[in-house]
Amino acid sequence: MSERSELTLPDGVRLHVEAYGPADAPLTVVLAHGWCQDRRTWKHQIAALRVLGARRPRVIAYDTRGHGRSGATGVGGATLGQLGDDLAEVLRRYAPTGPVVLGGHSMGGMTIMEFAHAHPDVFAERVAGLLFVSTTAEGHTHTQYGLPARIAALMRAGETIGAGVLARSGPWRPHRALLPALRPAVRWLLFGDDCDEAALDLAMRSFGRASLRSIGAFRPSIGAQQRLDTLTALADVPAAVLVGERDRLTPPACARSIAEALPFADLRVVPGAGHMLPLERPHEVSAALTAIVERATPARRPRRARRSASTLKKAA
Repeated sequence: MSERSELTLPDGVRLHVEAYGPADAPLTVVLAHGWCQDRRTWKHQIAALRVLGARRPRVIAYDTRGHGRSGATGVGGATLGQLGDDLAEVLRRYAPTGPVVLGGHSMGGMTIMEFAHAHPDVFAERVAGLLFVSTTAEGHTHTQYGLPARIAALMRAGETIGAGVLARSGPWRPHRALLPALRPAVRWLLFGDDCDEAALDLAMRSFGRASLRSIGAFRPSIGAQQRLDTLTALADVPAAVLVGERDRLTPPACARSIAEALPFADLRVVPGAGHMLPLERPHEVSAALTAIVERATPARRPRRARRSASTLKKAA
């Protein structure tokens, strides 16, 4: 069972937060979801971490402002920079001490990059591992929607104009009534060759919870972000980078540039998969997250230190 609570941010926006696992765990995992989704994106990974026994981490999953059960955001607060600051507040409240592993899907990965950019000292002191899933550090540089370049440019222009309209439409959710009609388009955009109907159902329900303002207002910030330089400064952090072979929003080129900026990152391109890897290929994502958690858990370090001391003593 999860522990549910609310975090009121400095600008008054309320975040819905759920915590799992022991409060005194040696490590905390914080998971950030993607644009127009919510914390339930990570349900399979949260379940996978429960079986680690004594090495089970504390897990924090939250709904980004304007998404899921969290409160609405103003247009001025619908930026990646603000989401990076929100993540800093989540850490201050729910993981004030000890090492943390940060996992981000899509916009959640970009949120982690913004946190690292705006709070480099906190990041350097606290973050022991990273999981980047279906995300980018280069805005829409590589986004072609799986279409020819000319058609993709027209689609992006139309999307940008439409996002501006939606951003001014307020915290309403009239698109909920249109979800059955939108289902084929969402399935094409977000999923790869094979799509589990339960995964698509969850993605559609999450999309229905996002307000028109959230759908539109975050778009300019997402398209403009450039954070490869920030990642380069994190080169010594253990990381895993996953992307679907058929991801139409953040294609493999996005993941490759992230992995090149992080020399200690393990890159995996999942054959036939699309953008929603945590739901679409949960076992692959769970395995990558578990490996990072096991690598980052501090209980391993004392055993190495004792063996080294013993070896030195014998050598003397």
